[in-house]
Amino acid sequence: MVELFILMIERLGLIVMLAFIATRLRFFRNMVSSYQLTTKQKYIAILFFSIFGIIGTYSGVTFHSEALELNRFVTSLSEEEAIANFRVIGIVLAGLFGGYKVGIGAGVIAGVHRMLLGGFTGIACGVATIVAGILAAAYAKRNPSASTQPKHIFFLGAIAETVQMGLILLVARPTDQAIALVQTIGVPMILANGFGCVLFLLIIKTVEKGEQHIRAVQTQKSLRIAQKTLTFLKEGLHSRSAQEVCSILFKELNVAGVAMTDQRRILAHIGLASDHHKADLPIQTQITWEVIKRKEMVIANDKSIHCNKQDCPLGAAVIAPLLIRNEVMGTLKFYFHSEKEITELEKEMLAGLTSLLSSQLELAAAEKSYQLAKEAEINALQAQISPHFLFNTLNTVISLIRMDPNKARKLLHALSQFLRQNVSATTTTVLHSVEDELKHIQSYLSIEETRFEGRFHISYQIDSKCLETSIPPLTLQPIVENAIKHAFKNQDMHCQLEISIKEKEQDVVLSVTDNGIGFDSEEMNWLGQKVSPSKTGTGIGLYNINKRLQMKFGDDSGLQIHSKVGKGTSISFKIPKNIQEESLT
Repeated sequence: MVELFILMIERLGLIVMLAFIATRLRFFRNMVSSYQLTTKQKYIAILFFSIFGIIGTYSGVTFHSEALELNRFVTSLSEEEAIANFRVIGIVLAGLFGGYKVGIGAGVIAGVHRMLLGGFTGIACGVATIVAGILAAAYAKRNPSASTQPKHIFFLGAIAETVQMGLILLVARPTDQAIALVQTIGVPMILANGFGCVLFLLIIKTVEKGEQHIRAVQTQKSLRIAQKTLTFLKEGLHSRSAQEVCSILFKELNVAGVAMTDQRRILAHIGLASDHHKADLPIQTQITWEVIKRKEMVIANDKSIHCNKQDCPLGAAVIAPLLIRNEVMGTLKFYFHSEKEITELEKEMLAGLTSLLSSQLELAAAEKSYQLAKEAEINALQAQISPHFLFNTLNTVISLIRMDPNKARKLLHALSQFLRQNVSATTTTVLHSVEDELKHIQSYLSIEETRFEGRFHISYQIDSKCLETSIPPLTLQPIVENAIKHAFKNQDMHCQLEISIKEKEQDVVLSVTDNGIGFDSEEMNWLGQKVSPSKTGTGIGLYNINKRLQMKFGDDSGLQIHSKVGKGTSISFKIPKNIQEESLT
């Protein structure tokens, strides 16, 4: 018994080898990690585990029941011989990982093979093999976590082998030989197969953990690279951003060189062969043109790189396309000294990095499109304001031409000045100063004061420190125009209008206050928030201003409107005191 146990422990080396081979097979890793196997996976698993079981049979130790002798290798079996083997391990694992169909399928194939091999225990062992697959599948169904716990695996292997010993006692004949066999090989086989199942599981889990650790390290590295490169790639793909990204990749990755190209030229090249692979030169390798054409990542060796320089030291490369909406914007190239350095894990990581950088470029392109759309919307809003004022002013000029030509001439001069400022404001995205906005307002008010002499009293509360603060064009003027046109429409005298620009903490607060008719509570609910279908006043001017301010400075800079019917209205907003941007976008 001791000698048999020692021999079987020696043969466990084969289990170690098979377990390691299994972890190298993709289908096996997918099967172990899958919740439910596909039909194709089940057929492959049946074939794999049945071969495993057959190998377990052949690697066993032959036992002669009459002579009570052990032979180290299985050659052929006579009617007096049996085999102490590891067949149960493969079948138990089949049922455990693959369920009933895989367990029974592998059990039938390995079991029939055992029956055909002969010996007085052939039938009993063949049937026991099938039963082992059923037992393992049933246990796995009741205990889904069984395949991850060594004690469960040992228990299954030991039980399956115990069942086999029981069937040998019940079925095998002559009975005295069966009893002698079980007494000799029973305990060693139960223990050895239990330990074999556990050993197989531990090897699988160890290799899996090692790969998971490697992938975790690569994922962490990829995320770190993504964080560092995002700042540059959000600017788009050009020489400066490519140079920075290649420098980051070269420092982070174990490669001989890194390069980026657009569709025609090299944007940056760091590392090996940088003496002739220089920025702004045309693409040097034929394989790069093929990647751009095919839109697929390729692995190039020293023969397929086809560099224009014959003694180029680049021995291998992974070249991948940088895609934006499935269009190639350029390529990312990782160079190595030789093709042997490019492992499967390297390929996966580099492919993932390329996809990640492509996504960053696509996000940058989307952000640019959004900014352009926002700029176009702002320009459209500004263009809506200009005609609104122009028609009112022309009506004023027309009314004065006959009554007072001199005033009309002055008004036309003021109008020309105003229109020059207005056209400039509606055709640019550049911020201008509060002082320029005030000049715009004053041009407008000079026209209104000339037309309605003595009707308006205009006062200014201006903090001189705020005059250089930047503000979007046509922001304050339409509010003033709105007060003149609507707040005082039924008021012939004592129309008071105050324009205030003052500093408050980190903001500049601009307000226009009148003593006009005011708004009721119903109007206050939508004013500045939407455009009303009203015939008397749609509120489009205030809506556009509010929209522009919020798009540029955020919701906190939107219009604040306070009004009481018959008392007047105050409209104010705030902007950051120190604005560094020059563009509305």
